[in-house]
Amino acid sequence: MRLHFYFARKFVWTFALVFGVFLGILLLIDIAEQLRKFDSSEVSLTELVALSALNVPETLYRILPLIIILSTVALFLALARSSELVVTRASGRSAMRALIAPVLVALAIGVAAVAIFNPIVAATSKEYEARSRAYASGDASVLSVSEDGLWLRQGSEDGQTVIHAQEANLDGTRLRYASFMTFDREGLPIRRIEAETATLVEGAWLLIGAKIWPLAGSDNPERDSQFHAGYRLPSDLTRDQIRDSFGTPSAIAIWDLPAFIDRLDRAGFSARSYRVWFQMELALPFMLVSMVLIGAGFTMRHTRFGRTGIMVLSAVLLGFGLFFIRNFAQVLGQNGQIPITLAAWAPPVAAILLSLGLLLHMEDG
Repeated sequence: MRLHFYFARKFVWTFALVFGVFLGILLLIDIAEQLRKFDSSEVSLTELVALSALNVPETLYRILPLIIILSTVALFLALARSSELVVTRASGRSAMRALIAPVLVALAIGVAAVAIFNPIVAATSKEYEARSRAYASGDASVLSVSEDGLWLRQGSEDGQTVIHAQEANLDGTRLRYASFMTFDREGLPIRRIEAETATLVEGAWLLIGAKIWPLAGSDNPERDSQFHAGYRLPSDLTRDQIRDSFGTPSAIAIWDLPAFIDRLDRAGFSARSYRVWFQMELALPFMLVSMVLIGAGFTMRHTRFGRTGIMVLSAVLLGFGLFFIRNFAQVLGQNGQIPITLAAWAPPVAAILLSLGLLLHMEDG
């Protein structure tokens, strides 16, 4: 057990070092990107640094498998140079048993990342999107999905209009049982519209079966209400604005994803991309384990055998290849080309089995 704790401690310190290096590099790169994106005369340097600090955690979370494989390579290279692996084998312990501690640490890092780091990334990503939109245009997201249905917001010269619908199509451009509440610039209601259906076309909503209540300047809105079989309500919303307002699945904490997926289904939207993301998050700890096994398979050898550079390069390239295969499988799953379970679980399971085969071949022939 003492040897396992020793290897585990060394792996944790190596992972922390590699993670810190990537954090510093990505923070500097993101600050430069924010300086290019926003006008420095309108957004201060402190605000740009805060934006970068909110944006970097998502990038770190996405490349966590790459950080793990680089940490694994660095760990076993250090152990090989100090001949600690040779001593471990000479004491009667196989290299496979020496892998128990790094594998368990990687599994623990994966579980902690999904359970703790994921909600933190979701909160920072959501705050970054809100601040960047406010700095760019002064507007917040135009769409929200809640238990009550779909909510939209649009602006005009006269004020703001809040839109609620019980159901919608996949891109939010066709609403059923829609309600439009218009407010003036002082926030006072001036008009209410109820419609059976509302379809977004260029520059307007086309309302079918619309009833309009004038709320401003009328002492009896019901008496002054009007019914229109068809009505055209001006709008500055576009399909792209509605689609982009959904944000990314990473902006939702994993603990809230099941409820959000259920709300999307009830609102009539496709939740496939969120289901794929949820399953891939559950498979992340096993993905990290596969990275450890791949890195160990190429670097658990003494440096006197030579070709260390080639073996390290092979491990890193294979790890990067698996990382991109995982992302490619995610795209296929989101597009419906392959089942969701296959897209999320096939890459890590296949990588674990292949790397175990490689380790058994190299250690036992």
